[in-house]
Amino acid sequence: MKHYFNPMSRAVTTHWMLAELDAPHEQIVIDIAGGENHTPEYRAINPMGKVPTLVDGDVVVTETAAICAYLADKFSEVGLAPSPGSKERGRYYRYLFFAGTTLEPLLTLTQHEVTGISPHSAGWGDMERCMAAVQAMTPATGWALGERFTAADVVFGGTLDFSVAFGLLPEPTPEVMAYVERLRARPMYRATHPAP
Repeated sequence: MKHYFNPMSRAVTTHWMLAELDAPHEQIVIDIAGGENHTPEYRAINPMGKVPTLVDGDVVVTETAAICAYLADKFSEVGLAPSPGSKERGRYYRYLFFAGTTLEPLLTLTQHEVTGISPHSAGWGDMERCMAAVQAMTPATGWALGERFTAADVVFGGTLDFSVAFGLLPEPTPEVMAYVERLRARPMYRATHPAP
């Protein structure tokens, strides 16, 4: 497998996932500042020119949550995903996709002071509802799905961690901060994230 990576991108999350799985792969650093992600060679792999991208033989996976879900299933023996068809699988999907479809778009628009978008037509609603969902989804103890750490924690928790670190999350609650600290204490988190 080839993991196209840049330490200043969402690829930090997929790098963490690969480490949690101890998955053998080749890490290929893409120089985003130098525009390497916009070369014809890279755009042939990922037409969006985004990082990360995972190439597994003839399978190309883009989007952070999709890469983490793919890896969790590929290395299912590690146990970072609930079994397909299990009742936990629905909750797992919610955590995987909430970060990229709701939380991150809303925080990005808020950071850029974009206003005037109807919360009824935008998939992410508004800040009040989004933060209520974050609070409801944040585990008081353990991990997103209970006592077992999963890819849901890498994606959802990783997004919370990033949002806290860069001041994007308005007034994170003690529960959110405690969850983020549990994530940051994991050995593979520490191995894949630059020290503050």
